[in-house]
Amino acid sequence: MSESAPQQYQLIETRLQEKLDNGTTRCNLCLWRCKIGHGQRGFCQAHVNRDGTLYNLSYGILSSIDIDYIEEKPVKHYRPGTKVMSVGSYGCSFRCGGCHNLEISWGVETLDELAKGKSTEVWVPPQKLVDSALRAGVQGIAFTYSEPAVWLEYVLDVCELAHEAGLYTVYVSNSFVTDEALELIAGKIDVLCSDIKSMSDDFYADICRPAKVEQVLASIKKAHDLGIHVETRTNIIPGKNDDPQEHYEIACWIRDNLGVDSPWHITRFFPAYKLSDVPATPEYMLFDAEEQAKRAGLNHVYVYNDKGCDCATENRPIEVYLDSTAEELHQIKQCAASCCGDDGILLKKYEEQNTDNESFKDQE
Repeated sequence: MSESAPQQYQLIETRLQEKLDNGTTRCNLCLWRCKIGHGQRGFCQAHVNRDGTLYNLSYGILSSIDIDYIEEKPVKHYRPGTKVMSVGSYGCSFRCGGCHNLEISWGVETLDELAKGKSTEVWVPPQKLVDSALRAGVQGIAFTYSEPAVWLEYVLDVCELAHEAGLYTVYVSNSFVTDEALELIAGKIDVLCSDIKSMSDDFYADICRPAKVEQVLASIKKAHDLGIHVETRTNIIPGKNDDPQEHYEIACWIRDNLGVDSPWHITRFFPAYKLSDVPATPEYMLFDAEEQAKRAGLNHVYVYNDKGCDCATENRPIEVYLDSTAEELHQIKQCAASCCGDDGILLKKYEEQNTDNESFKDQE
């Protein structure tokens, strides 16, 4: 684990960043590769430039914890029957119109509160999370509910401690990630469960403007080549990605790049957010996709008519899992580093608002 892993909430330097001219930085965690100026954030809203250095402002901030079987991720061919502690943070590289994890996946309000120095979200250091997993008697930790590439610094630190403690690790992703990020997680992540949402660039452009199918598939293939156990899933949305020919193309890609024995999970769409007017996937579409997979020669295809995304189901308070009180966990989070100032404000626009407010008070 990083020797600088904090013992209280503070900003952590983004692991993959490129310092550019005039104090700007480029984030190389996901394929947005955002170019970010001082006091600004990237698309995911979780990484902020402070005076020419990029920081993860959500390190250790958890949105949810749940315990379930690894099959629920869904993962069928790695340690079947074992239990995982699933954890989520905030921020995502996509903006899916049918997102069921909207408040925690995008996390715009929460990340804004962190940037203002006013957040009371739960902060959990890596060792505390691993200790909680061991106390719960699970065999693994899964990073899910929001895109783990966004909070990769925390994921890496937790993985190192988890492996030392004999726990395996699962990474549930949209795979819009860089080769550099995949190379960092190789040997630390045991399982990748990745979406293949579509074989259409138009579909991806609707949820992530610069995303191309080829980029997502290349990331999945690279993870496989790096020795990570890979399983893929497709959530079939009526009128969006329900063409049987497209399902055949997905299955053929899996066969040719991951192998005939690589599992493919076909899940059912349920109305949500901007797609709340789209009906749930008819069951026949799911089984038609299964037939296309068999036609392509895949040996392990799993159909779920009761499951869409990987969502926390019990929604128990996080303190239940952490052996802490709600009062202890929900203190206001301000960066402990001296460079952030006493008010903990991290974004230029909020600094300016605070200055204006102080000036107004002085006038009074």
